[in-house]
Amino acid sequence: MTRTNGASGGGGQQQQASAAGKLPRKRFYRARAHSNPLSDSHFPVPVSPDEVDLSQHYPRYFPADKGGGEEPPPPRIRFADVGCGFGGLLVGLSPLFPDTLMIGMELRDKVTEYVKERILALRASNPGQYDNISVVRTNSMKYIPNYFRKAQLTKMFFLFPDPHFKEKNHRRRVISTQLLDEYAYVMEVGGIIYTITDVEELGEWMRSCLEKHPLFEAVPDEEIKADPVVKLLSTATEESQKVARNGGQTFHAIFRRISLQEE
Repeated sequence: MTRTNGASGGGGQQQQASAAGKLPRKRFYRARAHSNPLSDSHFPVPVSPDEVDLSQHYPRYFPADKGGGEEPPPPRIRFADVGCGFGGLLVGLSPLFPDTLMIGMELRDKVTEYVKERILALRASNPGQYDNISVVRTNSMKYIPNYFRKAQLTKMFFLFPDPHFKEKNHRRRVISTQLLDEYAYVMEVGGIIYTITDVEELGEWMRSCLEKHPLFEAVPDEEIKADPVVKLLSTATEESQKVARNGGQTFHAIFRRISLQEE
C-alpha cells in the first residue's frame, strides 16, 4: 500500500488520531469522485498473488513471530470490494464474517489512505475486531490476476460504480464481458458477484453482461432475500446512504459463478 499526506497538512494528525482509536475525518481525504481506470497510475503492483505481503494487511493473521512447530496453511483473502470508496461495506461485513479476510481495492490515493486510517482506528478502539479487513490502492480493471489466485474469491462487490455515461467511455465500465472473464477466473464455483447502482441504464448493462456470460447465473430471489449481505449493499456505503436520503431507486444484479464441463 502507498501512503499519502492528507490535504492542508492534516494527514499526519489524522494518522496519529487513528492510532489512538479516533476515526479520521473525510475532509482531509476528499478526492475526485471518479478516476479514469484506463490511465497509467504510479503505484507498486505485485508480480503475482504470491508476492502480496499479507502481513502488512492482516498482522493478526500473519504475525512476524510464527513460533516453532508445523504451521497450518495461511488464510487467503476471500472477499474483494472493487472500488471500495470510503470502506463502508468492509466495515459492515467485518463483524458478519469475522474469520474471513477481505480487501477493498481503490484507485484514488487519498480515499485509499482514508480507508486505511479508518481501519486502524477501528482496530485500536475495538481490540480483536476489524483485523480481517484491509485496503490496497490499485487498478482492479488491470491487475485483478496479480492479487488473487484461480478460484480464490467467494464474493466480489461492485457498489455504485462510475456509470461512464458516454458510449465512447463504456469501455471504462468495471463490468464488461471481457472483465467478467477475469472475475470468473479468480472466483470459486458457487462464489457470488454483487452489483448495485442508482443508474437504471448501468444496472441494465451490468445485468445484461452477467446474463450473457456462460460462467454466471442469476441468484434466485428467495436466496437474495435470505442473504444478510444484500441489505448492506443499499445501506453501508456513503453512496447508498446518499441515494436513500434523496429518495432514489437502486438496481441490483446478483449472480453466482457456475462451472462448465470443459473447464
